[in-house]
Amino acid sequence: MTTSTRGTLLIGVLALVWGSNFLWIKIALDAFSPIQLTFARMVLGALVLLAVITIRRDKLPRDLPTWGHLFVAALVANAAPYLLFALGETRVDSGIAGALNATTPLWTLGLGFAVRQSSRLNAFQVTGLGLGFAGSLLIFTPWDAGTVDTLGALHCLLAALSYGISYLYMSRYLTPRKLTPTVLSTSQLVAASSLTALTLPFDTAGAPQWSWVPWLGLAILGVIGTGLAYIINYALIRIEGPVGASVVTYLVPVASVTFGFAFLNESVPLLSLSGVAVILLGVWASRQRMWSPRNSIRERARPEGRHLLRGGNRTRRRWLGSGIGRLAMRRPANRSTHRRWSRSR
Repeated sequence: MTTSTRGTLLIGVLALVWGSNFLWIKIALDAFSPIQLTFARMVLGALVLLAVITIRRDKLPRDLPTWGHLFVAALVANAAPYLLFALGETRVDSGIAGALNATTPLWTLGLGFAVRQSSRLNAFQVTGLGLGFAGSLLIFTPWDAGTVDTLGALHCLLAALSYGISYLYMSRYLTPRKLTPTVLSTSQLVAASSLTALTLPFDTAGAPQWSWVPWLGLAILGVIGTGLAYIINYALIRIEGPVGASVVTYLVPVASVTFGFAFLNESVPLLSLSGVAVILLGVWASRQRMWSPRNSIRERARPEGRHLLRGGNRTRRRWLGSGIGRLAMRRPANRSTHRRWSRSR
């Protein structure tokens, strides 16, 4: 199987896994309360990943500052959004929950700009944010109170917002610590399980009722949708890169709406479908970059630079003789800058 085929297969598998999570949440809620469901799925996911890092002989972090950041990340990346989606799906269809989850990249983009963690927005990104807001309004349909439950949809939207916060927090405080993705995910789920366990005494629901369908839904949600999904995601990033892997973002809401319609007989209002399409268009627009000659030269020069590091003298001479090579290796005109440039070489 070629690399391209494996990447395409993993994209499809991950879209089905993440898209079906909203179906399994809806099914499991027939026997579990939202708090019970959130705690159980994280424990199951953590057990799966603990087994993986044990086989790989990886180790969890041992220093307290790292665990402090892990607990914050676990709150905003796991405990809060998982619970909010479970609460939301007690009031809205699983397809609506999956559609609102698609706003996560837009929240990340907008919040990153607000806290100055990302550069200024270009016209495409501003358009994408506007389209995401318009698509959310079409799903909420505030002018028609009987279409979608506003409180349930708000829970799902807050869950997507929490995911957006988590990406910014982890990129700032956890990524520099050089944890492997599997160790990071395992540590987060362990921390999130501990946080959610603290809420169990305040849960007014009784013990879960036995029914094989909800319990099966919980098992699939925890083992596959919460545990193995991380492993699939990282395998996909290794093959396709982060940009290629981001294609899954567009497929998850389509899968969630399809599963809800096919297995739960959920009716999808036309306005909600239009809202999903508008949100996905907004996500696509937010990922576009404005064309400029500098970006074009930079993109064309990078592959050559990587090839130069691997090639021999002939490759170097050919690259340095090219227009891009001369531009990339051009010395600064300023004399003092030239001295610093020479020393750095």
